[in-house]
Amino acid sequence: MCQLFGWSSKAPRSGRSLPLAEFRARGGATADNPDGWGVSWRVGDAFLLEREPLPGCDSAQFERLIETLQSDLIVAHVRKARFPPINTLNNTHPFVHDCCARHWAFAHNGMVPDIVALEAANDGRVCRPEGQTDSESAFCHLMSHVTGHYPTPGAETDWLDVLRVVSEQIAGHGKFNFLLSDGEHLIAYGHDRLHFLESTDDRRETVLIATEPLSDDGRWTEFAAGELRIYRAGARVARLSTNPLPARTVQDRQGMKHE
Repeated sequence: MCQLFGWSSKAPRSGRSLPLAEFRARGGATADNPDGWGVSWRVGDAFLLEREPLPGCDSAQFERLIETLQSDLIVAHVRKARFPPINTLNNTHPFVHDCCARHWAFAHNGMVPDIVALEAANDGRVCRPEGQTDSESAFCHLMSHVTGHYPTPGAETDWLDVLRVVSEQIAGHGKFNFLLSDGEHLIAYGHDRLHFLESTDDRRETVLIATEPLSDDGRWTEFAAGELRIYRAGARVARLSTNPLPARTVQDRQGMKHE
């Protein structure tokens, strides 16, 4: 099962001070996600991105990044290759695309293979996948619906509601847990498996998001099914609920065995 990591705060923190080492171990050591790792982090107005189609637990590049990274907004991922079952660089999360004069980052856990054909037939496409994953197609599908609604001053609720509706629709095609950022917000959708840890650090609010808790101290909270949480500078600014159809697995649709 792929796993997600997200971080948002008002002030930058070093990678060493975050549980990125524990997350790195889930890339093939403490969890079965050996097919790639990636970290996107905000510097200024843009996301930097490092990734490899290799086990994160064995990656010297990932280890060095943890030592040098400084950021207040992070989206990271370790991959279990499912759709397609090919671990190439272009199929490695997170994905970064431009939309609405912003740099966006996205990572996904689950499977929504139907979205590949749906997005390919979408006349309103604003980005094209560089890889072959259903995840990147889902990312572009979200972007195509957000464009035109992305906020002008005072219109933030409008685009978040559009995001809520489209997330619900995509989730109805499978399993769709994701992290998304426009370089300002950290947006987390827990279709069926995601946890958060909100805290206050030096009088500043912070939030960690992970597929499974990264510590055993009992402080993590599980998302409600279909919950969409939006943070800015570590503080929650919105919580929206969705009611997707029950997740339909590839086995249900095609008679194939799959998680």
